[in-house]
Amino acid sequence: MSPAHRVKQPNVPRARRLERVFAARRGVPIQSGSRRTSEPRSLANNLTSPTRNERLGEGDIMPPEDESIRALREALAVSPDNVPLRAHLAESLAARGWHDEAEKEFRTALQADGQNASLLLGLAKLYWRQGKDSQALVIVEDLAKKRDVAAGVLVLYARLLLRGGDVRGAVAQYKLALEHDPDSADDELGRQLGVGPEDDTSEVVEGRVRTGGEGWDAPLEMEIERPPITFADVGGMDAVKEEIGIKILMPLEHPELYAAYGKSTGGGILMYGPPGCGKTYIARATAGEIGAGFIAVGINEVLNMWMGQSERNLHELFEQARHNAPCVLFFDEADALGGRRTDMHSGSGRQMINQFLAEMDGVNSSNEGVLILAATNAPWHVDPAFRRPGRFDRVLLVPPPDKEARAAILRIHLQGKPQEMIDVPRIAQKTEGFSGADLKAVIDQAIEHKLREAVKLGRPHPLTTKDLLAAAKGMKPSTREWFSSARNYALYSNQGGIYDDVLKYLKM
Repeated sequence: MSPAHRVKQPNVPRARRLERVFAARRGVPIQSGSRRTSEPRSLANNLTSPTRNERLGEGDIMPPEDESIRALREALAVSPDNVPLRAHLAESLAARGWHDEAEKEFRTALQADGQNASLLLGLAKLYWRQGKDSQALVIVEDLAKKRDVAAGVLVLYARLLLRGGDVRGAVAQYKLALEHDPDSADDELGRQLGVGPEDDTSEVVEGRVRTGGEGWDAPLEMEIERPPITFADVGGMDAVKEEIGIKILMPLEHPELYAAYGKSTGGGILMYGPPGCGKTYIARATAGEIGAGFIAVGINEVLNMWMGQSERNLHELFEQARHNAPCVLFFDEADALGGRRTDMHSGSGRQMINQFLAEMDGVNSSNEGVLILAATNAPWHVDPAFRRPGRFDRVLLVPPPDKEARAAILRIHLQGKPQEMIDVPRIAQKTEGFSGADLKAVIDQAIEHKLREAVKLGRPHPLTTKDLLAAAKGMKPSTREWFSSARNYALYSNQGGIYDDVLKYLKM
């Protein structure tokens, strides 16, 4: 038997004396001949993050027990139903990093007193120290619902929420803890959340980074591309190229004509359609056509966990485009950054959309020379305010490539690959409805088939028309699923004729 579990036959008088000594240290009254009834003092006010020394995983060797642990075990052998004493043993074991033993003692105590809030909090802290946040949250959320909730419960709740990324929730729980008991303040947690007496000087205030303070992330600086491609490199899409030319290119090529009519350069176009049809490619070609800079913006460049930081990132992106005009500012997955405000439960999300709209309007800065393009697969999820004139006042469908465009895409992807007199027009004819990504997948599948043959025969063979037709026959266009959804919106939610292009493409 290991030293951690070896218990000597106790000396009863000595055990009872020890029991009284430890009870006196913890402020627990003992009546002669009766069971103690008061609960152990909570340790909630001194939460500390788990350290390496506190973590003893399975299979680790437990160090020998010290005198105090042995004395507690001997006292419990005499009084096994003494819940406060067992709680003290569990807390002592947890403080030494003996997590498995501590959990066992907590659970044994809870079997005798399952509603003891101090025991439940002690077990939740033990889970938190081990990184078992989900188990800790189950306990803490239940305790937090009680009317007489202890401040220590709310402090632990705040720590768990902060570690899970819910900064606003952590701030709310920590402030509530301070209202219950100002002595429950934790300096480190307060500093992280920006709650406490140093609010005026802290870089973080209630979970938000102070505007203009040193705590801001470094200014967002995106790489400005100079795309080498132009409209000549884009197969098909004549209608889309024409609209972009009228809205964006011609004002830059003939500024005097537009100035005569009081028309400013710049503006926005929202492109939508099934994925893989070249929306990003034509956006880059637009910048290349006029030799403008190109900034591609994804949701990861804008969204930030700190309140107010997302709006700041968005503003800095527009400012960078303004300082480098003419510049094409391209927003991919526009529905993620500009979703319907009526569908949002978070105030921060609505604030970011308001900032987006203000930047497009050029409220505080001119957008002269800034060309705003956006792409989405779900235009029905974009807030209607973006379609107001002066913002994205052109909403264009980017359909799957037509026959000529499919042939051009196939030739591009076949370059540099071993091939034998491939009939590209025939393959283009057999792949109606395929997106550019689908066509690339057709070539990839044909190559994989040839590789398997080369391994068996010991020599490579070139791609043929038959190989590509066989690969295309085994695939279905990925655009069909998108058009099945778009058809419903075009038929039943086509206010203002925004989806007329979908009906026209489907010949309805």
